[in-house]
Amino acid sequence: MLAGLTVVAAVAGILVVLLGGGGALCATREPVLVSVAAAVDVAPAVMEAAGRFNESKTPVGGRCVLVQVTEQPPATVLRTVLGEEAGVLRERPDGWIADSSAWIRLARQRAAPGLSAGETVVATSPLVFATRSSLARTFSVGKTEMNWRMVFPPTARGRLTPGSGEPDVVRVPDPSLAGAGIATVAAARDVVGTGPEADKALTAFVRWAQAGSAPDYRTMLAAVDDRSFWRRPVVIVPEQSVWQHNLRPAADPVVALHPREGTINLDYPYVVTATDPARAKAARAFADWLKGPQAQDVMRRAGFRSGDGSQGPISPGPQIPSETPRTRQSVSPQDIDEALRAWSRLAPPTNILVLADTSKHMAEPMKDGTRLQVALDAAKIGLRLFPESTRMGLWEFAGGLGRTKGYQERVGLGPINAPDTGQQVRRGRLDELTATLTAHPGRDSSLHDAILSGFRKMTGDYRPEMNNSLLVITAGRDDGKGLALAGLLDRLRDEWNPDKPVQIIVIAFGGDGVDRDGLARITAATNGSLHVAREPGEIIDVFLAALARRLCHPSCKPAA
Repeated sequence: MLAGLTVVAAVAGILVVLLGGGGALCATREPVLVSVAAAVDVAPAVMEAAGRFNESKTPVGGRCVLVQVTEQPPATVLRTVLGEEAGVLRERPDGWIADSSAWIRLARQRAAPGLSAGETVVATSPLVFATRSSLARTFSVGKTEMNWRMVFPPTARGRLTPGSGEPDVVRVPDPSLAGAGIATVAAARDVVGTGPEADKALTAFVRWAQAGSAPDYRTMLAAVDDRSFWRRPVVIVPEQSVWQHNLRPAADPVVALHPREGTINLDYPYVVTATDPARAKAARAFADWLKGPQAQDVMRRAGFRSGDGSQGPISPGPQIPSETPRTRQSVSPQDIDEALRAWSRLAPPTNILVLADTSKHMAEPMKDGTRLQVALDAAKIGLRLFPESTRMGLWEFAGGLGRTKGYQERVGLGPINAPDTGQQVRRGRLDELTATLTAHPGRDSSLHDAILSGFRKMTGDYRPEMNNSLLVITAGRDDGKGLALAGLLDRLRDEWNPDKPVQIIVIAFGGDGVDRDGLARITAATNGSLHVAREPGEIIDVFLAALARRLCHPSCKPAA
């Protein structure tokens, strides 16, 4: 009898190992290991879900599936699945949960190998405008509703500084790193529409967003609590990140506000990326489990909405709106993809040399001062559009300057946030020169010679990771004491290198006496653009129009 009981107990023990306490038959000694890379904000919930999945002893080919989850930024995973060499993971994951389907679509568009045909949305979270509760009350008293136009700089809204009853900054996640940033670009594009004016507005948004973007949602929400710089900060983040932030008690907690025009729902798609058949099958088993009630319960308890969006977070707290947000139906997945492409063209840093005309023509009077004074006052505002990643230099040009070269270097080309010589950083020096540079009434214009020298300088100092431009601020005429127009055009055509494309952008002030035809031919030779400004306030439009050509570069049509 004892021997028989021993056999029964042994068999029962074997069955517990094989069946996992009543689960399906699988072997635990050599499990199928599945590595899943999950976006930063959803990773903790996916880790908990993976733990429950592993306890279920789900079998594939008689072996138990064991899922291991790591927190990885979507951009890093994208580079990895595309097979790139720099900025990648040590090993390709078997599954990937991004913070937007845009990443998955981008991987497919770029023919990433080994991606499964479909994906499983494991959670959703709408974009919200988040700020401190006290500020939300202030905005409410002032009848200021959150709206997507707030993502644009004040200059794009008709004023230099924000009003006292609105946010002084609306910070946006970096679209090159976070799905919420991609969706915000799409919303901004949707607000302004299409066409030249819309392109300028979108360019203004990108410039503004770059100055205040952050790599992740935690950093952005921490900035809302920081009262040392911005007085009325608002950040655009997923609703779930507000829920997560408020787990720590605070006297003035962060509150989520819905934009009045409707929001965009972030989805968190899971896609199988495994190239090994066994791992791919195991990764698909995890995908199926993530759609089930246990996994969805985990997601909702972590502050997310369900994968289909029909159920809200469990215990959302008073800082999360109880009503379901209205979605912005006009923003399609194709719009989001186009927004990501637009950001990728507009966001790269600028390598730019500015040529400032200080000849006698710039001493001529305009309504608010000389041409040069008006140009420099406007350029002072335009300087704000260039973020800290910019490389910039400044030459002034007039006949006889620089020992007959026709130009003189005032700020050497280099990082705008680093010193040129001495202790003063370039931005400070440039800002100073916009107030102190003067025209020379007795000097002719050496426009053509200066353009050729500046073009050669930029070609020689070309940066492939940057947008390379020569910006000419001028009265728009050459006095014929040096290189002729025909000679300049011949040299530009001969020396322009399509592998090192340097655009010449000309801003001519005053209108009268501007050689429009000649300047248009000069800019066309480098796929650049000509802009004529008659009023100081036009400078912002001019800068934005010039920068917006990145959206079509290098195939832009000649523009004047």
